[in-house]
Amino acid sequence: MNVIGQRIKKLREEKGITQENMAIQLDVTQSNYGRLEKDDRRLNVVKLLKIVRILDVNLMYLFNGVIEQTSAQGSDAGLSQTNKEVYDILVESLRSEIQHLKEEVNFLRVIVRS
Repeated sequence: MNVIGQRIKKLREEKGITQENMAIQLDVTQSNYGRLEKDDRRLNVVKLLKIVRILDVNLMYLFNGVIEQTSAQGSDAGLSQTNKEVYDILVESLRSEIQHLKEEVNFLRVIVRS
């Protein structure tokens, strides 16, 4: 069952945002966006973080269905501690992926030069 995609669709519809508008903001085609709602295995970290920002929703809601109340205190106003922890994990994952890709590119450059 595609729980995350269903939650994204529900929020999108509640906010009156069309699939086409979401697709434009995510820089994908409308049909590709529609597939994201139907098959959450297509979601990657970058798209997930963009969707959270577009829909103005707590990241954890997409995973557990609970909307957390946040307070407007501190420098991370609107970002709960749980949300921040998940966000930090996702960002670190992206950094690791970028580093891995850089290493692959450097390796390929060495091979091409040989």
